[in-house]
Amino acid sequence: MKKHPSTSLTLSRRTFTAGAISAGLLQTPLAEAADKLLNPTVSRTDKLVIYQIFTRLFGNQKTANKTWGSRDENGVGKFNDITDKALQELKKFGISHVWYTGVIEHALMTDYSANGIPKDNPLVVKGRAGSPYAIKDYYDVNPDLAVDVKNRMREFESLLKRSHANGLKVIIDFVPNHLARQYHSNAKPSGIEDMGQTDDKTKAFDSQNNFYYLPKESFQVPDGVSIPDGLSTGSYAENPAKATGNDVFKAKPSIDDWYETIKLNYGVDYQNNRQTHFAPIPSTWFKMRDILLFWAQKGVDGFRCDMAEMVPVEFWGWAIPQVKAFRSSLVFIAEIYNPKEYKNYIQTGKFDYLYDKVGLYDALRRLMEDKDKATTEDITKVWQTESGDISDHMVRFLENHDEQRITSKFFAGDPWAAVPAMTLSATLHTGPVMLYFGQELGVNPTMAEGFQGDDGRTTIFDYWGIPEYQAWTNGKKFDGGKLTANQKKLRQFYQQLNQLVNTSDAIRTGGFYDLQASNTQSAGYDQQRLYSYLRYSGKQRLLIICNFDKTKPAQTTVKIPDDAWQKLKINGSATHSFQDIFRTKVKLTSKDSVPITLPPLGVLVLEIS
Repeated sequence: MKKHPSTSLTLSRRTFTAGAISAGLLQTPLAEAADKLLNPTVSRTDKLVIYQIFTRLFGNQKTANKTWGSRDENGVGKFNDITDKALQELKKFGISHVWYTGVIEHALMTDYSANGIPKDNPLVVKGRAGSPYAIKDYYDVNPDLAVDVKNRMREFESLLKRSHANGLKVIIDFVPNHLARQYHSNAKPSGIEDMGQTDDKTKAFDSQNNFYYLPKESFQVPDGVSIPDGLSTGSYAENPAKATGNDVFKAKPSIDDWYETIKLNYGVDYQNNRQTHFAPIPSTWFKMRDILLFWAQKGVDGFRCDMAEMVPVEFWGWAIPQVKAFRSSLVFIAEIYNPKEYKNYIQTGKFDYLYDKVGLYDALRRLMEDKDKATTEDITKVWQTESGDISDHMVRFLENHDEQRITSKFFAGDPWAAVPAMTLSATLHTGPVMLYFGQELGVNPTMAEGFQGDDGRTTIFDYWGIPEYQAWTNGKKFDGGKLTANQKKLRQFYQQLNQLVNTSDAIRTGGFYDLQASNTQSAGYDQQRLYSYLRYSGKQRLLIICNFDKTKPAQTTVKIPDDAWQKLKINGSATHSFQDIFRTKVKLTSKDSVPITLPPLGVLVLEIS
């Protein structure tokens, strides 16, 4: 059995002592170069613990936080701010993969024309710092993130090397569905053709065009678009107009559309019943594959693929094996929201992992917010609908850059409400678990930061300082020196949960057994607010119970049925020892029913021997 170090921790607002919780590459200049590079392979049984960093916000120490403030007013973090010390602390925190968001060059309102980077028209940019999903040059990095703009790629490469040297793997965004309206690559390698360079703009659709066109129509900026005071701009010209990123085929999209982006053409004729034209292979397929190879050659370890389901699954099934032929350990994560397509994007599209937003996240959020009719029965429904063993392919999370912060008034309003939900997210199956930077500190946006307004999210469009995160970075000491006592306890909960995930064989590699149906008759067992399950492997067996009730403690028994004992390969008629992993001095003995006591929002992890 594995041993877990013990410390004292508050798991909720109530006192609760716990312990340390393959296809051949087609020949292109990039493919040929990539094929020559050797890289180690990582075991697919590893359970990923992903930490998403919004790169421009991570190291920013400025506190002005002026709504719509400029780069110089509000500050911006740099690649160089993510130091060895910062990375070492993330490794100690239990992270295996860092997802650096906003690395690739995107449209922004800051003027870098003195550095040879064409200025973007603010009329087609969202926010002063711009959306990281409006890519301006797939072969370059965001100049905001560099101390020396001319050496920006070198600074990113140094961050990549630092991350690897400190035992962390690196994931970056790949944005395949759309790009900035003023896209133009100044940094593309020799022999690479730019997007739209050879398009026939007289045709609304051609499978060899990179964009969709509206011939004889000019693009019109949506009504309601405004820019900050003091920014000069002329009119924006685009003729003919191109289709907008969220599949809008109008010359004038609305302000609620992704109007700052252009839809990429993968050979699907959207205006003619979505007819597909995949033979010959569309030009966009080759160009996007080459972009993946370019970044893989740099040494990144994986890609979080933005809105992957808006790109035909056939492209992924064609491209991913080719890129993995370069390095088999590369990880591909799909942002996807249609459960009917989950299995297709794993089996046909060859993705390693998928977002679990429409599923576990939604079920847990209802419980955390104490919505009417919210029940732990929804958790059972989630894994039951994930047929074909796709549960192990799902990335579980409670926060990311698209979602509202747990602590905000728009969500739970209390960071401790995440204790049972996060424990379950991390331990339910063997698939990855993900944290968003500052989640472990209770980051709480309380005002409009710029373009996206006051919505409970950390801005992705504007320059900003995150007070809670600045307290942890503590003037680049990265020691949490300015955190409150409550923030320190919260972070300790997350760290100990990560340690449990990293050290438990049952959680990393084992099977899963839902105990809800076996406890319908258990006295005091609240089927609406308690959730119990087993995680088991040949080396370890765990019983996990989560109490989602915010006010009521749980005092009941949890029954383990004969079928479960058989799966655990343990004699169910014998007396067993249940060792509390978080409270090493607590040991229970029982046969088939385990007495448990849990505080509100409490969790219990028992090792069975």
